Amino acid sequence: MNHYTISALVANKSGVLTRVSALFARRGYNIDSLSVCATEDPAFSRMTIVLNGDEYILSQMMKQMDKLIDVKKIKRVEHEAVTRELLLVKVKTDAKTRSQLFELSQIFRANIVDVSPDALIMELTGKPVKLDGFVNMLMPYGIMELARTGVTAISRGNACIKDEADYKEKI
Repeated sequence: MNHYTISALVANKSGVLTRVSALFARRGYNIDSLSVCATEDPAFSRMTIVLNGDEYILSQMMKQMDKLIDVKKIKRVEHEAVTRELLLVKVKTDAKTRSQLFELSQIFRANIVDVSPDALIMELTGKPVKLDGFVNMLMPYGIMELARTGVTAISRGNACIKDEADYKEKI
């Protein structure tokens, strides 16, 4: 099984996220990561979906999503795309381990956003594999809480999902 990333330009209105996620649920496919936000055009939102499966599952889900009226454009995000995810993690700390955690945060280029006598919160942005590595390094210290945003992706160069000729037809 492989991870595939799909980027979709959808109508920015209520119920669209529900319809897309229900489409996956009805077919028994799990969404590994989902990120949605309005675009520079307030009429549209951009969805980034990561799913686990094979080429057949990917093609079926893209075809099914394309049938939804509110999905204006959909495409597979290629490996050359810029992908990022945000992690916030709260770790147990004391006087002995605080300097070790500060050093670890510098190695991974994480920002420490909150410090208390018995815990600190770190923020890290990057590819999911980098975040996984950071979490693994923090495990021995005792992770109290962890939150991840899910992958957001955008194509490199002048390739854009928002191409007037492609999605105006579906409006």
